[in-house]
Amino acid sequence: MANSNLALSSYWMPFTSNRDFKAAPRMIERAQGHYYWTEDGRQIYDGFSGLWTSGLGHCHPKIVEAVQQQVAELDYSIAFQVSHPKVFELANRLTAMAPEGFEHAFFCNSGSEAADTALKIALAYHRANGEPTRTRLVGRARGYHGVNFGGISVGGMSPNRKAFSACLIPGVDHLPHTFNLSQNAFSKGLPKWGAHLADELENLCALHDPGNIAAVIIEPAPGSTGILPPPEGYLQRLRHLCTKHGILLIFDEVINAFGRVGAAFGAERFGVTPDIITVAKGLTNGVIPMGGAIVTDKIYDTIVQGPPEVVELFHGYTYSGHPVASAAALATLSIYEEEGSFAEARALEPVFEEAIHSLADHPKVIDIRNIGLMGAVELAPRDGAPGARGLEVHKRCFWDEDLVIRNGVDIIQFSPFLNAKPDDIYAMFEKIRRVIDAVE
Repeated sequence: MANSNLALSSYWMPFTSNRDFKAAPRMIERAQGHYYWTEDGRQIYDGFSGLWTSGLGHCHPKIVEAVQQQVAELDYSIAFQVSHPKVFELANRLTAMAPEGFEHAFFCNSGSEAADTALKIALAYHRANGEPTRTRLVGRARGYHGVNFGGISVGGMSPNRKAFSACLIPGVDHLPHTFNLSQNAFSKGLPKWGAHLADELENLCALHDPGNIAAVIIEPAPGSTGILPPPEGYLQRLRHLCTKHGILLIFDEVINAFGRVGAAFGAERFGVTPDIITVAKGLTNGVIPMGGAIVTDKIYDTIVQGPPEVVELFHGYTYSGHPVASAAALATLSIYEEEGSFAEARALEPVFEEAIHSLADHPKVIDIRNIGLMGAVELAPRDGAPGARGLEVHKRCFWDEDLVIRNGVDIIQFSPFLNAKPDDIYAMFEKIRRVIDAVE
């Protein structure tokens, strides 16, 4: 299975059981369209479109061409006090695609950095607005906002938090998550139960005084935690409470944006407008790392004031608005429009929903949930070995069925291409059934 001539010990892989992987490496050498090719020449279907990243397919020729041209023309431009035209063009294009009122974009290099950027902007806004006591942040249980200390602090995935708990930032609370098997198992789209869980924000306001709370940050439809579509009315209720108490609402759309839920942004699909939106992944179709935070005029104008020679926000990265990443993003946004990708994804949703719920009768499956082109099949864990069954399904898919999917513990996750072929989606879940049948 593995190339014995390839040294594996030096690279410490992220979010991976390194010893298990290196015993039988699952290596990919190239990609094109909807497929990977392994080092032993097998063609493998990508059921996760990269890592939520590559909705247009791998190695899209227009993005490849844009990157090649840009790296030969301007490989890097100093990011502080000097800039380049493409990043301004990108900001204009991105904000034009965003919900009405979002007119400014701050760029970084990843979704993790985008989350921390959004939190810093929220704190800076309240200080500039004459409310410096608004410093408390509110995340949500089972939320994922990257792996920087700010994102881990407001995030709610316990394995990500426990090793670093002594160094998480203070002044953070968490809303309850909306997952409930007894009420919402095997939901299709938005669950009916759970909107009332947003009201926990009122309890936090009563506890801390709303004048001390800066922002609430959530994923509209959480992805990495195992796909938890928001209950009907939940986001609307949370928006109402944030407005009522002067709290900024941040939508982490690193996964949700760019067609994943059938629209340019989850805010559009769910009909709820936040104050800050974070993006990454699909911004460049995964070709070059890039993230960002998009904000309203009100936030930008409040912070960007004072003497014109003074730096208004002491935040940024060496690679903020990188020229090659900007070129990749511009090409990606153009393709979304030219190919009608978001409408195409929306039209594909019924096919995906039917295919994933075809596993609802399997005795090892305890829940299925989906929204847009993101879905999860939750398996009953083995006694005393949580996660073992899910990892085995992932590995058997790769070796036995020429299929890449993602497992989070015992939750099998799917993220089809925005332009996936219906026959491929149906075939993928036929393979999944065979694998689940085969595992203990």
